[in-house]
Amino acid sequence: MSAAESDTHGFADDWPQNDLRKRISAVLTAQAEVITADTVAIFPFDSGDALDADHSRRIGLLLAQLLCTAVKDGGLDPTNSSLADLNRSAGERALRIETLFSFAYLMERSALDELALDQSIGATSEPWPIVAQLVRRGSFDLLGAYASYSQNEPGGAAIVDRLTTLYSRPVFDAALGKAVDRAVRFGDSLSIILFDIDRLAAINEACGYGVGDRLIERLGILIKAFFRQHDWVARYSEDAIAVILSRTVVEDATELAERVRCTVQERLELVDHRSERPVHVTLSAGVVNVAAHAGDVLDAERIMSNAETALARAKQQGRNRVELYNAHSRSS
Repeated sequence: MSAAESDTHGFADDWPQNDLRKRISAVLTAQAEVITADTVAIFPFDSGDALDADHSRRIGLLLAQLLCTAVKDGGLDPTNSSLADLNRSAGERALRIETLFSFAYLMERSALDELALDQSIGATSEPWPIVAQLVRRGSFDLLGAYASYSQNEPGGAAIVDRLTTLYSRPVFDAALGKAVDRAVRFGDSLSIILFDIDRLAAINEACGYGVGDRLIERLGILIKAFFRQHDWVARYSEDAIAVILSRTVVEDATELAERVRCTVQERLELVDHRSERPVHVTLSAGVVNVAAHAGDVLDAERIMSNAETALARAKQQGRNRVELYNAHSRSS
């Protein structure tokens, strides 16, 4: 199954998706205080950030409420009023995006720990793998909706890159750290794709930075359309876009990278209005996959370094190509 396809297949016939979502939501609502208390208790030890107990509890309850809604509805509307409350609460303590992501991830873990005790959908039940999947998806949806909401708020530029409308580099770094944590906890696979525009500096020099900016803007829109709502697509640097694909095997990640590369080559063309000449665009891409096992120790910075190595190899091999990271074939 490709990364662009639905990842909620496999429900038992006696647990339709809507019924399962409602049951999860009911448990989360009933246990919101317990889940929040557990999260607040471990937050300072996991994140290294200290918040006063009352403020932590307020943020925790908002996250629990939003997670419940995201699971029940299969997504979260960025206009949800609780997102505004969360944004205000985060702003009162000037919480870094990394801190909020850590809090949300710990809330997800606490929610799963509490759900595991439920007799009908708990850890020993048949639907448990899907229950865990829906909660993780709800957590992604929560953070994605918060990022979308923050885009139009003061300071939102730290969340979303204004030119591409993709997530910003700080958001990407925070999301990658939590995606690595999830992969290790559940023994999931994790893939990263790092795209880079070929010869952008030359395009800017020949056609002007206005053409380069329009190119980056259109590329962000095009690339985002290839990925799932809960994948993290971010502007990694001036001419690079990175994608986090949780629970995605290497074959699917490589296929998606190749599809994006081909589409850009075939469809993305701009006109230099100073000379009326067409500007042809190509991409290079590096792909890295980690097949994690529960208890592994993974380093997010090392994973990105490997993606950059694969990208550099694609450039060295002639550009306009996709290279998979291979520990035995590093770029010189």
